[in-house]
Amino acid sequence: MKPEIWDFLQNNYFSIAQPTLKNTAGIFPLILACQQGRSDVVNFLLEQNASLDVLDDYGNNALWAACYADNSDCIGALLQAGIALDYQNPASGATALMYAASSSREQVVEQLVLAGADWTLKNHDDFTALDLASTRKILKFLSQLVKPGA
Repeated sequence: MKPEIWDFLQNNYFSIAQPTLKNTAGIFPLILACQQGRSDVVNFLLEQNASLDVLDDYGNNALWAACYADNSDCIGALLQAGIALDYQNPASGATALMYAASSSREQVVEQLVLAGADWTLKNHDDFTALDLASTRKILKFLSQLVKPGA
C-alpha cells in the first residue's frame, strides 16, 4: 500500500486491514475518495473489491460523488469496474447525468453520455438531463441526441 493511500485511510478513520469498510461515521471510503477526486484511492479500493453498490447518506452512489468532484479519472475507473451508470437516487429519481447537467459539469456530461448513460430517464419531477441543462454547451450537446420527430 502506497503511503498516500495509507494516509487517506488513516486520516479518515478507515480500517487499514479492511479498507473497503465504512468508518465509524458511516462513510464508505469509495464515496469519500470519489468526492475528493482521489483516483489513486479509488483504484486501490476497486482492486480491493470495494462494493459498487455503496451509497452516501443522501442515497447517491460513488459515480455521483465522482461527478461532484468533476473527476474524469474517478468516473472512468468506476465505469470500467461496472458501476450502475443509470442509478437513480430513490428520493429524487436523479441520475449522475442529471446532476452533472444541472451543475455545469460539461465534460462529465459528455463522458457519461459517451459511456452510454440514458439521457431520456426522468426524475420524480418528470425532468430529463436535457431539461436540467445548466449551460449552453450542455444544452447543445444533449439536444443533438434528440432525434427529429421524436
